[in-house]
Amino acid sequence: MIIGVPKEIKNNENRVALTPAGVSEMKKHGHTVYVQATAGLGSGFSDDEYVTAGAVVLGTIEEVYAIAEMIIKVKEPIASEYPLIKKDQLLFTYFHFASSEPLTHAMLEKGAVCLAYETVEKADRSLPLLVPMSEVAGRMAIQQGAKYLEKPLKGRGILLGGVPGVPPAKVLVLGGGIVGTQAAKMAAGLGAQVTIMDLSLPRLRHLDDIMPANVNTEMSNHYNITRAIKDADLIVGAVLIPGAKAPHLITRDMLKLMRPGTVVVDVAVDQGGCIETCTPTTHENPTFIIDDIVHYCVANMPGAVPYTSTLALTNATLPYAVQLANKGWEKACNENEELKKGLNIANGKILYKGVAEAWNLPFNEELVLANA
Repeated sequence: MIIGVPKEIKNNENRVALTPAGVSEMKKHGHTVYVQATAGLGSGFSDDEYVTAGAVVLGTIEEVYAIAEMIIKVKEPIASEYPLIKKDQLLFTYFHFASSEPLTHAMLEKGAVCLAYETVEKADRSLPLLVPMSEVAGRMAIQQGAKYLEKPLKGRGILLGGVPGVPPAKVLVLGGGIVGTQAAKMAAGLGAQVTIMDLSLPRLRHLDDIMPANVNTEMSNHYNITRAIKDADLIVGAVLIPGAKAPHLITRDMLKLMRPGTVVVDVAVDQGGCIETCTPTTHENPTFIIDDIVHYCVANMPGAVPYTSTLALTNATLPYAVQLANKGWEKACNENEELKKGLNIANGKILYKGVAEAWNLPFNEELVLANA
């Protein structure tokens, strides 16, 4: 198969979808890989390293899209890329369709095959291609939250871990999945007083067993959230409903209950956000203030640490990408239920229920796999 790796052009996105090691693996299986010039520089990989691994380096993004049967990316295509996508071209990347109606319509109209990292799902319902970036984002949420609690950045002026004689900051984590667990661990490690909320009692029991003493678990409901936000210094939104919009656990009118300078970090913003006032921001302009509450809503948080993020992501995606390249997407999805669940759009139809429901569009439950 002919594989294309374009340079990410989303604001301050420095990750790359395939490392030189990944190129070498693809070459071992007999595939041809075209990489756009400087695509890996942000993650620390030079064009020479890609050439040595066996890739052909092309000068422009247009050339990569034009020649490739499968495009491997990190983030969803942006508007300037839509015209470059060909009918039946396979795109393997994060899409988050439920948070972007224009992207959804564009991919339907182009007739692309859209296989989304975030909905590839194992039998135990875990999301193997979302986990590594969720781990990075969860840890970064605390790193960024601690920074924006500083007074010069309009925060409350609180040191997350406090000092002897001065109490630590209070951190509220909404969601006990991968993001929430990593956020709670980081906040606890810095000495904060942490509360983590989730809807699942078995999950809360597990977290109670593995977390240090400065982490408390609590059932997630409107009453408990309303009470907890009144004295929280940092709130992390870590709610995920795979492939669908996140619910708003904190609404606009709840901001007035918070103290001025409270920081909210909504990691779920790329799925619509679980804090109503959060809208996507960039690393260039990461925050905004509403009702004296500092909102950090960067939709590609792991892009700020691209070396770590690229290695973590490609460790997870490469085995799936090899299957797609070896077998073609139809046979690969027929033989691997995990990959099949990653199919969001194909043949001009929506194949993932959460995406169809998000935009009130027809849902096609069954896909006929011609080459199965």
